[in-house]
Amino acid sequence: MTWLDLLADKALNRETPTREEALAVLASGDDELLDVVAAAFRVRRHFFGRRVKLNYLVNIKSGLCPEDCFYCSQRAGSDAGVLKYTWLKADEIVASASAGVAGGARRVCLVASGRGPTDRDIDRVCESISAFRSQHPDVEVCACLGLLSAGQADRLAAAGTTAYNHNLNTSGGHYADICSTHEYADRVSTVTAAKEAGLSPCSGLIAGMGETDEDLVDVAFALRALSPDSVPVNFLIPFDGTPLAGTWQLSPQRCLRILAMVRFVNPDAEVRLAGGREIHLRTLQPLALHVVNSIFLGDYLTSEGQPGAADLALIADAGFTVEGAPPAAQPAAAAPAPIASPATLSPAAPRPDLIHVRRRGPGTSLPANT
Repeated sequence: MTWLDLLADKALNRETPTREEALAVLASGDDELLDVVAAAFRVRRHFFGRRVKLNYLVNIKSGLCPEDCFYCSQRAGSDAGVLKYTWLKADEIVASASAGVAGGARRVCLVASGRGPTDRDIDRVCESISAFRSQHPDVEVCACLGLLSAGQADRLAAAGTTAYNHNLNTSGGHYADICSTHEYADRVSTVTAAKEAGLSPCSGLIAGMGETDEDLVDVAFALRALSPDSVPVNFLIPFDGTPLAGTWQLSPQRCLRILAMVRFVNPDAEVRLAGGREIHLRTLQPLALHVVNSIFLGDYLTSEGQPGAADLALIADAGFTVEGAPPAAQPAAAAPAPIASPATLSPAAPRPDLIHVRRRGPGTSLPANT
C-alpha cells in the first residue's frame, strides 16, 4: 500500500492524520497529483457518493464595510469598484434566493458585509428568512452576517435559519497579516456561538494569501477541532484596489492539493468549492469534483462566476449528480466545445482577465446568474 492508501484508510475511519501526512499532500509532486485526487475521491465517495450539493449566494448588503480584511473587495478603503448597497428588502431577498432554488440550489446563503449585525439588522434578516422558508420549507438557509453578539444566533435559529457561516480564513499565526480590525479568536468564538445555538456550523478558509503550507495545515486542523458541517474552500480573487491585488500564488495543481488535504483532515464534512475556482482551477474544475461534494452555483458576492448552466454541465460531464434533483431534472452533458488555441501561460500565471466584478443579480436591475 502507498502512503496515500494509508492516508485514505485513516480518513475513511475518521481518524485524524498527522501534520506530517497533511504537509506531504501539499508537498506532493505533479506526477502524484492524480494519485492524490484518487485517494481523496475514495473518501469523498464513501461519505457522499457522487452527489454534488448546489449552494446559492445572495449578497444582501454589499460594500460599506468598516473592517480592513486585506483580501476583501468590500473592505474599508477598497477601490475595487464593486457594487455598494445597503440592506435589500425582504421581498428582494426572497426573489433572489428563489432564483437560486429554481436553478437547483439546496441551500441559499444570505451574506451581509460589516463587522457584525445590530439587533435591528437581525430583525430584518429574520423577517427575510421566515418569508423565504414559508415558500421553500425544504431548502436550507445559511446566514453570514459577521461577528455575532449574545443571543443573536438563537434568534436566527428561531426564525428558521439552518446554518451560520463564519470562515476562519487562515491560521491563527497568519491572521494578523490579513486583518487588523478584529482577531482570529473573534472568528472562533462566533462559530462556537452559532453551534451552541443549534445552527449548523459552516467555516472554511481562503488560500493564496501568502500563507505557508504550515498555515494551511494549521487552519485545516483548527476547523476539524470546531467540527463544522460545511467547510468552504476559497481561492483568493486578487481584486485591484485591495492590498492583495496582484497576488497570484496558486496553480490549478496547487488548488487540487489544498482541497485534498482539507478532505483528508475533515473527511466527513461537506467540503465546498467556493470563490475563485474558475480563476485558479480553470480547466481542472472537473477533477476538483472528485474531492469536494459541494459548489456555489452562479455568481459570488462581488464577482461573477461562470454561467449557472456551465456549472450544471460541469457536474454532468464529470459523471456526478445534483443532490436533491430527480433523475428527470439532472443536467445533461454539454456539447463539445470548440478547440482553443494553445495557451502560452504557465500554471500560476496571473489571470486578471478572469476577474469580473458582479453587475447582475442582487442590488441591480438585471436577473441573477442561475
